[in-house]
Parts: sequence; structure tokens; C-alpha cells
Amino acid sequence: MKKDIKKLAAISMAFIIMLTGCSLGANNSEEPVVNASTEESTEEVSVASSENSSVAEPEISSDQIVVVEDLAEPDIEEVSAANADVTDSSAEEASKYDIDKELVMVFIGDSQIANGRADGTDIASYVQKRVPNGKSYNLGIGGTTAAIELTTVNTQDYDNWTSTSFLGIAYSLEGRVNRNQVLASNPDVLERMNQVDPAKVDYYFIEYGANDFFNKIQLDKWSSGYADINELHTYYGALKAGIQVLKNISPNATIVLITPFYGLYYAPDGTYLGDTYVTSNGVGTLQDYAKKINNVAEEAGLYCLDTMTRSKCDLYMDTASQYLMDNVHLTVTGRQVFARIIAHIPNSMEGYEPTAYRQTEFVKIAEFNPDEYYKYPDEYFSRDFPEEYQKYLNGEYLLAKPEG
Repeated sequence: MKKDIKKLAAISMAFIIMLTGCSLGANNSEEPVVNASTEESTEEVSVASSENSSVAEPEISSDQIVVVEDLAEPDIEEVSAANADVTDSSAEEASKYDIDKELVMVFIGDSQIANGRADGTDIASYVQKRVPNGKSYNLGIGGTTAAIELTTVNTQDYDNWTSTSFLGIAYSLEGRVNRNQVLASNPDVLERMNQVDPAKVDYYFIEYGANDFFNKIQLDKWSSGYADINELHTYYGALKAGIQVLKNISPNATIVLITPFYGLYYAPDGTYLGDTYVTSNGVGTLQDYAKKINNVAEEAGLYCLDTMTRSKCDLYMDTASQYLMDNVHLTVTGRQVFARIIAHIPNSMEGYEPTAYRQTEFVKIAEFNPDEYYKYPDEYFSRDFPEEYQKYLNGEYLLAKPEG
């Protein structure tokens, strides 16, 4: 009986045409965005590790995993800010701060990063508004993967390179490949990339995973079952290689990894089929890809922001309709929420605000106000972070001045 139920579930899921990946194309007429700098200390790395490891992940048994043979990626038009019933945040403009240093922030990823770029409602633009003297450059391209596509057989044929995967972006920044050729279909991204001097980049924010999942990209060389697979065709291998390129060209930059986002999947008739914890592409669930990018971060000593589990906000089944426009891609409000969470990273690392803010904020979307600046309650702040609380009272933080 159990086998029959599994078989029926697999058959029904094979007909999913509304199951969506991060293939929303970015609009080609977008406003540029900027980044920040600072070397990440060992203390920051350990903090990142403890923040992420404290998250309780759902216990999923193998019997609950449903394998979907064909994951379709329908062409979806992005909901514009004008139709989203969300007002743009009036966060304080960076120009009001008396800071000489401009923080250059480069965002690389798929449509979760690219979406909203044309009208300034992308994550990168919202982060820029929350980081003093921040300048964001959004190099996200919808539908892209971290891994080099299997169609790129010769991964060392740099003269004829056309892949816009993570490595394609990294190689283009490095100059190893011809960026004009690689980004011929993405002139807006090319324009932004031409404004970036890798030597002056302070922060890289990298987000991939959903398209690797939908395209059945192997998690790594060892789990692929193919001992001779080129590691650049795997999620883990491509991330590692791309990160090394960025470290070489931007030795002073802090690199931040972002996991793929939580999502839900439904059949065409509206029947709920599963979420990112239980729906497998035959290689693994999207949560497995999130775990893998965490592995990369741990090995490379990088900060990894968890957007899969409920460690930073209440994105889950019962709130998904408010965070996600199509059960997969972030709404304008969703992008504002995560931009606020992401902004704590450079702000705390630059000393503009206490690290307590980055470690403690948890956003409930029902209570979210895009114009609000997070403040940690004094009662807990003084108890859990006494040294930072004293600095706060002394007015030593640019973005955390005591009231009254």
C-alpha cells in the first residue's frame, strides 16, 4: 500500500507545470547598486557558525521525501512594485552620514537577486539604503546556476566562454573570459560590472541554489555517483572555485554566502505537493543544497546567511503568500525583509551597529515595517551583550543611538 501511495505521488508530481525555479529574468533597464568592505575576523566567522548551527531543522524521514522526475520551470512575469501594494522604504539616505569611505557591495546570484532591479526594489538597492555610504552593484541574472552548465563541455575554453553561471560572472570580473561576450544578452549587468573595480570591492553577497536544484545539478563530486565528473559541473565544486577567484581578485573583500530560499510546490489543480524539505529532484531536496552551501562557507571561513530555515524570519507554509509571489520568488515585501536582515552583516562588521542586532533580529512579516530600524530591547541587550550595550549608551554606534 505504501509503495502504491508513493507511486501515485511521483506520477502526480511529474505533471507539475507550475513548479517554479529562480528563472525570472531580470529587467534590462536597471539602476546600479553598491557594496561594503572589511576583513572578516575569526570572531565574525565563529559568530556566523554559532548563529547558523542554532537553527533547528525539520526532521524529515526518507519515507517523506517525494522524488519528482521532471521539474518544470514555467516562464513567469515578475510582479512589479506598482502592483504589489507595498510602499518603498524611506530608510535614511547614506548621504547624511559623515563617512569618507564608500562601501562597495557586489551582489551575485539568480533571480532572487536580479528581481526588482529595474525599479529599485531589488534586495541590493534596499541594502544600499540601509548601509551608510553603501554602493551596491547588482550582477544577478535570472535562471542561472552556481555550477557550469553541462552544455559547456570544455570548461577551460576561455576564448569562447558564454556561460553566465557563477563562474562565468567570477571569470568576467577577473578578466579570464570576455565579459562582452558572456553578458551579450545582459547589457544591464555588463554596464554595472564595468563600474566595478574588484580591488575596491568590500563585500560580495552570493546566492545560488534553486536553479541548480531544478536543473538536477549534482551536489558534489562524491555524491554524484560519477567519480570522473568535472567538479565545476557540481554545486559544491563551482561555488568553491568561484569563491577562490573572488578572493584572488578582491583580497580585502568579505564574502557572504546566502542559502537558497524556502519555497512551496503545488500541482496545477492547487493540491499541495511539498516544500523545500521534502521535494527531491532525484539528487536531493533544496534543503540539501542549502546544507551544501553551508559546508562551503564553513570550509572557506565565510559567513553564510540562512534563508531556508526560520532562523531570521517566519517564512514558512503559513506566511509564504506574504513573502513569495509564486511560492518561490520573493515579493517586494519579502525582498525588503531580507534586505534588512542582510544589511546587519556589513553594518555590524563595519562597527556601525552592534553585532547584537545581526545575531538577535527575527522578523515577523505581520509586524514588519519597512521604515523601521531594528532596536534590541535594553533589558536583553544589557544582559546578553554588556560591552556592546555600554558602547550603545555612550553613543559610539552610528546607527544605534540611544533614544531620549
